[in-house]
Amino acid sequence: MKITIDNRTFEAREGQTVLQIAKENDIYIPSLCYHRKTGQAGKCRACVVEIDGMRGLQTSCTVAVKDGMKVTTNTPKVRGAQKLVIDLMLSSGHHDCLSCEKNGNCELQDAAYFLGIEKASFQLAEEKPADISSEFIIRDKDKCIKCGRCIEGCNNTVVNEVLAFGDRSSETEVVCDNDLEMKDSTCVQCGECVQLCPVGALIDKKSVGTGRPWDLEKVNTTCPYCGVGCQLTLHVDRKHNKIVKVTGREVVPNDGMLCVKGRYGFEFPSSENRLKYPMIKKNGKHERVSWEEALDYTAKRIKEIVDRDGPDVFSAFGSGRITNENNYAIMKFTRAVVKTNNVDHCART
Repeated sequence: MKITIDNRTFEAREGQTVLQIAKENDIYIPSLCYHRKTGQAGKCRACVVEIDGMRGLQTSCTVAVKDGMKVTTNTPKVRGAQKLVIDLMLSSGHHDCLSCEKNGNCELQDAAYFLGIEKASFQLAEEKPADISSEFIIRDKDKCIKCGRCIEGCNNTVVNEVLAFGDRSSETEVVCDNDLEMKDSTCVQCGECVQLCPVGALIDKKSVGTGRPWDLEKVNTTCPYCGVGCQLTLHVDRKHNKIVKVTGREVVPNDGMLCVKGRYGFEFPSSENRLKYPMIKKNGKHERVSWEEALDYTAKRIKEIVDRDGPDVFSAFGSGRITNENNYAIMKFTRAVVKTNNVDHCART
């Protein structure tokens, strides 16, 4: 089907929303509660548009496209409503953009800039203490806009079911379990809520003060912790040659989701104790050698021991941190070359 947005015609598929078509075609509509992974929301009301034949303003994240639909995103009525919504969000918290860790990577900041809002018009919010109790996540209630994305992600994406809305009306806030501190809750610190948060209400504790988004180099890679192959983006401080933050890439197989190790266990590449090259113990001390020498030495020793004592003195240990293909090669080598069935696997890493 075809729909028209701001006098431009686009292809659309049944089941898509107006906001999805706009995003696909680089038409910016302010939206804060919507995320592809958390589905239709309609909570923040920032994504309103006018649609011919429909009364009043419509939330573009919830309206399904229809053939011939005509949408306008930039009328004075639309802009006035969007400005009021974003202004109220700014007024309902304490958004100190200059010092905020999300500065330069904040969807509320982007919306305010797009709409030309330089400062909040109202004074509505009382300061609330941040929850810094957990190991890896800071919850800053003063910056929460109640979009619900963290709740949807926690309950329906990773299905840990820790987060929910508590209280009513202007007192509504995101709570852990029965309004516990995060450290006392059932949270497993996977960081999915941080990944989905559009503002600075949920941030990685370990990345605070380590660099602005525009100063860090982004490097895509594969998580080394197990064989699933989750895709990561490393945020690297090249001046100090250190990884300072990890985010999940929203592609297969993990679609942005990570476990606590994948998201927060990133110090080891910079560890002074990290092994960087093969070593063989000579005269009681480990000495650096080439890969060729290390492999030849290992093959020679295995053969000597097996020839002397028989194949069953040998055993191989596979790993959950390497690929299925490498584990298959270990198994095949042990059974076909050494001729023993002594194969195990460290699935308990």
